[in-house]
Amino acid sequence: MDKLPTYIQVDSPLEFSRLVCALERVPRVSFLHEHEGKEVLSVQMDLLKEKPIIYYTPVDNRGHYLCYEFKSGKEHSSVVNSTSDAARLYSPIVKIKTLPNNLKGGNGSEEKYHPIELEDLASLAKLSYGFEDSPFPLFTFPCNGKWLMGVFMNFNEEGASYFCHVVLNKNPEKPFLKYSTNNGTEPSFVESPQEHGYSYIKIIKLKETHPLVNYGDLQN
Repeated sequence: MDKLPTYIQVDSPLEFSRLVCALERVPRVSFLHEHEGKEVLSVQMDLLKEKPIIYYTPVDNRGHYLCYEFKSGKEHSSVVNSTSDAARLYSPIVKIKTLPNNLKGGNGSEEKYHPIELEDLASLAKLSYGFEDSPFPLFTFPCNGKWLMGVFMNFNEEGASYFCHVVLNKNPEKPFLKYSTNNGTEPSFVESPQEHGYSYIKIIKLKETHPLVNYGDLQN
């Protein structure tokens, strides 16, 4: 079986910045290297039967840090050379001169994520917080005229991996899911995680449909 990485492009550098920085206790490290003839920033987010699942975005600017911040309630992302502003989040950029062969993209995988459709956003929010204090990111992408949004997980290291998701009629557009465990209100999509008294989960939009979900098992 091909155990080389699968590289999956997110929709924009801003989506990548949110992935590595937003709601993290410590921002993840970003790796700068060449992929398919372009310079990209990448981060590994999962293993699917020993196969690294790496998310990436092409970049035009070089620097030492990927900076993520909010201005007037809106997200902003840039590549900078210092971490002088404590109000911003910074992902260190590690520059790789040449990738070893075992980190270059593979030819796909017979192993897939098995889809589990959930009934509502509240169920998805609960599951995203299932194993750690810091919630798993929610990934969203188009599929058959709808949008799927969910979390990738396995329930034990030796077993199958799953894509636990909800089906949406349109792109959620806003980058965070806000919900409360105290007042019984339904989760909602918001621009920023800055309103006190709520929990938030970040949403990452992919460039295209995720290549490793077993869509043949989707419910009609």
